[in-house]
Amino acid sequence: NLEIKAGEVVAIVGHTGSGKTTLINLIPRLFDPTEGFVELDGIDLRRFDPAALRRQMGVVPQETFLFSATLAENIAWGVPDADRSHIEWAADVAGLTSDIAGFPDGLNTVIGERGLTLSGGQKQRTALARAILRDPQILILDDALSSVDTITEEKILTGLAQVMENRTTILISHRVSTVQNADRIIVLNHGRIVEDGTHEELQRLGGYYADLYQKQLLEEELEAI
Repeated sequence: NLEIKAGEVVAIVGHTGSGKTTLINLIPRLFDPTEGFVELDGIDLRRFDPAALRRQMGVVPQETFLFSATLAENIAWGVPDADRSHIEWAADVAGLTSDIAGFPDGLNTVIGERGLTLSGGQKQRTALARAILRDPQILILDDALSSVDTITEEKILTGLAQVMENRTTILISHRVSTVQNADRIIVLNHGRIVEDGTHEELQRLGGYYADLYQKQLLEEELEAI
């Protein structure tokens, strides 16, 4: 059982195959639960029209899908009335501004089928900008910063802090640096919640999350040497 309050930032961590993506795929009704239920504001999601439900959400999946169109059109996908200034704002929050400056036609650069001309990190940030531009009630980020370096990640998270204010946000990440400032961190293991608390609380608990944190601190120290 998991209850997320409106406006709360909740991070979900756990080993590969623990059920993180399966859990968040239930929220936009990519599939329905075979038992139990998922509710939004006390109403079973199965009573919502999927299209109407998804209009309230901005989702950045692990596998980003981009179209053979301009970068601006890809960011504004699903927001047909978006003006240029809002597209530029979303791109800036997603950490794309410096990349756009290096593209031959800036935001008007055609990026090719599935974002062929972009790096993995640029694809993720384009998808992030698209989700932000939707101004969703619920923002879901499924390992959305896994392909960016830690410096870029820190810059994006700073910009996202304002976007996430008063907005229900669910983060999935393998990096402690991405999730440590969340209101709550949920640890999954084989489809079950085994830890639930803040960064500080889970450190004191000395379980999976504390171990993950120590390992990543050690990795950062080794990289710095």
